[in-house]
This record gives sequence, structure tokens and C-alpha cells, in this order.
Amino acid sequence: MDAHALRRQGWTISAIAKHLDHDRKTIRAYLDGDRVAGQRVASPSPDLFEPFQGYLKQRLKDDRHVWATTLFDEVTALGFPLSYPSFTRGLREHDLRPHCEACSASTGRDQAIIDHSPGDEAQWDWLELPEAPMAWNVGEKAHLFVGALPHCGRWRGVLAESEDFAHLVQCLHQVSGRLGGLPKTWRFDRMATVANPNTGKVSAAFAAVAKHYGVHVALCPPRHGNRKGTVEKANHSAAQRWWRTVPDDFTITQAQASLDVFCTQVGDSRVRNREGIRTTVGELATAEMTLLAPLPAPFPATLSVTRIVSAQALVAFCGNFYSVPPGLAGRTLVLTTRLGEPTLDIATAEGIVLARHHRQPDGAGITVRDAVHVSALERAVLAQFSDRKPCKHKGRRPPSPAALAEAEAITTASGNRHSGDREVVVDLAVWAKAANDRQVAP
Repeated sequence: MDAHALRRQGWTISAIAKHLDHDRKTIRAYLDGDRVAGQRVASPSPDLFEPFQGYLKQRLKDDRHVWATTLFDEVTALGFPLSYPSFTRGLREHDLRPHCEACSASTGRDQAIIDHSPGDEAQWDWLELPEAPMAWNVGEKAHLFVGALPHCGRWRGVLAESEDFAHLVQCLHQVSGRLGGLPKTWRFDRMATVANPNTGKVSAAFAAVAKHYGVHVALCPPRHGNRKGTVEKANHSAAQRWWRTVPDDFTITQAQASLDVFCTQVGDSRVRNREGIRTTVGELATAEMTLLAPLPAPFPATLSVTRIVSAQALVAFCGNFYSVPPGLAGRTLVLTTRLGEPTLDIATAEGIVLARHHRQPDGAGITVRDAVHVSALERAVLAQFSDRKPCKHKGRRPPSPAALAEAEAITTASGNRHSGDREVVVDLAVWAKAANDRQVAP
């Protein structure tokens, strides 16, 4: 029951306090309006953070990037009595850390939507995917090259062994074919294979690539990767929605096929609204393809990779297997091809060409064997063939007379080497005296 209602009925404060089982001072405070039911009055406590604000302001003025853990260690030595969470809360509540414009160039700002005309631009970026399957032999991370058309939102990707210049050119050609053609401009961040990261000047090697494909190269401003936000979002989708579901037993060819299916079925089916008309990314991309330039022959960059020869005298390349001469199992060879040419050269690390094959379509799973290699491998295998029974490893085989003669020769030679040394004589009387001295009298 409310204390105010009892008071209106004429009850005294003592009777109300006894009835509600509260102190009289508490009842009087509620009746006088000094306290409100359900609201606890916090007891005033001193701000233990206040004495250290001057020191923290000066430290953060001198170095705005100093870690909070470092500051906590310093103020703890000065007598700060609270915990680390309380310390960081105090930094935030008092807003002590100065703003750094260089480190937060885009955080917390208004961001404009850039209007991209159809066929005007394509955005490119590398994406490193962690925990690559061991069978891929690409290290801890797989490399995915992603391209996107910002007008329609279509994106495609190609898996590569590395991010060097030749693989970049190969991936550009393959992804451009999957996108449907060439736009007017290629936009990159300041990757070293395209331009100098410090000056932003396009390298001479990539300038030749751009001239070959007839496109203009545009670079994002330094530390402003969000300028190519379409491909950045595609990277996020590829990593979270596709890469996380790739099985461990997939080959690179199978993973690439699953990525192509994902881009077609999931990426192109995303809904878009343009001028009040409901459409999809795939429909917009189909309309934009009419404005894209056709793809020329691949730029003739030289692609080199290393492979280890198998026991069957084969090396793997782009989803196929190619033969080498026998006797090279376990050795590392260099495979070289020029993009757009149908041949593959297999050479040693010193540059000696061991074989040249006609390349098969990538991912076809074809084994290409030269007739000379086949016959040489058969001869090598037959020459090593034996029908003898395996040797017995548990029989008794004492040293033979020849081995004993060799041991005798070693003993004789050792005796001759030590013949000039002083002969050691052991006097047993000395031992007996020492033993008698150690006896304890009864």
C-alpha cells in the first residue's frame, strides 16, 4: 500500500513506518517528496580519474597514438587505484584522446554515392584468403583476383598462385572475359605491380598492358581504398559467403568452378531498384555488356611457376599433367609459358629445357605424355625391375674372414701408434693400503 494513501487516511508516520516495515525517516522523506519510490539515490563519490587528467592530456598531446595499456601502466605507478576497464571508460567519457585526421580519413564522415555510367569503369583488387587447402601448394593463403563493374554491381573472380605481374595480367584477361568485355577505365589501388605506391606513377610494364587492352588506368588516392567500394564489397561477399564454405578436398579447379557458379546464381540475382523499376544485377549487366569493348588476344606476358616432379615423371600445370624425362622424381622444375601461346616449356633451374608440350585447356584434367618420355620411362622401370625374393633380415651373419682381417689391421695400427707412450702399471698394494685406511675400528 502507498504511504501517501495511508497518510491521507490519518495514519501517523510512526504507524505507517511500522506497518510498511521501514524507518520513520525514510517514510518522512517519501511523504515530503525528497525521495521517489523505485529510484535509488546514488551516494556521491569522488572522481578518482580527475587527479590524473592533466598528466593524461599532456601525454596524449605529445603522442596521440600511445596505447591505453601504456598509459595505464604509467598512471598505476603514479597511484591510480581503479582497474583497466575503468581507466579506458574514463578516457572515453572525458574525451582525452585527440582526433587524428590521417588515421580516420573516412571514419565518421558523410559519404557520397558516386554515380558510374554504364561501361565506364571496372574496379580490381587482390583478396588473400586464409587457410588454403594443403593440396593446393600455395602456402597459407590463396590468392583471389576480383573485378567488378560498379554500374551494375556484377563481379567475378579468378584464383591464382601468386600476385606477381604475370599472374595479374593473366587474371585481368580471364576476369574481363567473365565480366563480358572491357570498360573505358580500370581502377586499382596502389598495388606495386601496377604503379609505384609512393608516387602513384603507373609502371612502364603495366602501361604496355593498358595500351594493349585499350583502357585508361585510374588509381585510388593514397589510403582511400573505399574509392573502389564495389570491388571491396565483392571481396567481403567472396570471403564470407563463398570461401568459408569451400570443402577441404576441393582442388583449385573445383573451387574455381564453384566460385563461377556462386557469382552467377547468387551474385547476379541480387535485386536492384533503378528509377522505380525492380531489376537484378544480372539484367543490368546484360544491358551494360553492349557498351563494353571486345576482349583482344591476351597480353604476351611470360608466366613462370615451379613444380615438383612426381614418381610418374609428371608435373601439374593449370589442371593438367605434362610428362618429363624419367629420373627426375622429386626435383623442382620451372614451367614457363607466354600468355596467348599454345606451348609450355619445362626446364631445370639452370634454364635447360627438358620438354615442350602443347597446352591443353585449363582444368581439363588431361595427362599429356610425349612418346619419347613414355618409352624412356618404360625402359627405366624395366631396368630396375627384379623378380628376386626379398633379403632375410633376421639371419645370423657373423663377421667374415675379410672383415676380421680388416679389424686386425686396425688393431695393429693402433698398437703401433701408442708404442712410444709410457706403460701404466697398477700396484695392487696401493689399493690394499687404501682399503685398510678406510676400515672403521670396532
